[in-house]
Amino acid sequence: MRAPDFTPSPRAHRLTIRVEASDIDEFNHANNVVWVRWVNEVAISHACAVGLSPDVCMALDAIWVVRRHAVDYLQPAYKGQLLACATWPQLVQGATSVRRTLFECDGRVLVRAETLWALVYASTGKPRRVPLDMMQRYGYEPPPPSQP
Repeated sequence: MRAPDFTPSPRAHRLTIRVEASDIDEFNHANNVVWVRWVNEVAISHACAVGLSPDVCMALDAIWVVRRHAVDYLQPAYKGQLLACATWPQLVQGATSVRRTLFECDGRVLVRAETLWALVYASTGKPRRVPLDMMQRYGYEPPPPSQP
């Protein structure tokens, strides 16, 4: 992942996270597992903000599951810091979504993460194409069809 690939979409969801004492590991910075938890928390916050909370998704027989996380740890975070988080869908195709998440503090990029999510039917676990209205709620506009 290169830094230019991580310019947040103008419609990115933003959230501030405070680094708590429980997030700190034996090396006195935020533990790598905590960053993955925050990636998930920011994604859920985005879903709730667009009216697609876990309860709503279950009622729609649709749930998002993680297929892959890729995380670039660039700088540590310390207890008490406020992290400016931005997340957005970079690509939506078929039943999958590539979501990018950026964590910054004091103007410095600390972590970049890219998550491959799959939308599945809650009732069967089988893949489900991401509906256009769901894409649009998340601020993703699919590119226009290519002309022959």
